[in-house]
Amino acid sequence: MLQYAAGSARAFELLYRKHKGPLYRYFVRQIYDQQLAEDLYQETWSRVIKAASGYETSAKFTTWLYRIAHNLIIDHVRAVKPVNSFSEVFEPEQEADTQLSNDDFNPEEQMLDRQKSTLLKACVANLPQVQKEAFLLNVEMGFTAAIIADIAGATLEATKSRIRYAYKGLKDCVDLKWQGAEHDR
Repeated sequence: MLQYAAGSARAFELLYRKHKGPLYRYFVRQIYDQQLAEDLYQETWSRVIKAASGYETSAKFTTWLYRIAHNLIIDHVRAVKPVNSFSEVFEPEQEADTQLSNDDFNPEEQMLDRQKSTLLKACVANLPQVQKEAFLLNVEMGFTAAIIADIAGATLEATKSRIRYAYKGLKDCVDLKWQGAEHDR
């Protein structure tokens, strides 16, 4: 980022390439609206560009980037009441690639895996926003509780609690829904 702030367009290209996928997925999984996710994603990069000249290394670039993303989501949530409905967000090409690369093509196992995936996504979607964010940053991004605390502007203990409650809530939700799904057969 310091190289980009000094005028290196190549440095920005490297930053963008490295963070584009994870950052976009962060938005999609936080708000479940692909168009809004794209808008917030673009706004994040726009803010990175605008802030480049004043960038200071008080935190890792990743922490700074996700702090911008976090603030945009918070602003959106405050401006619009969140919709608590779950809509699946699939990337058809990615799903097809996964299926084609599976040498042991077993339709029953794939159907079961899709059911489990859908069930887990529904449970993640139903988590309270602060728990969902902490969980996704921890699991998908591999961020530690300390980094998540910096991003969310929360204490380390509060962040650890959010992650712990998210895991417990997911376990309870999955257990309950899976038992219900088995009875439906």
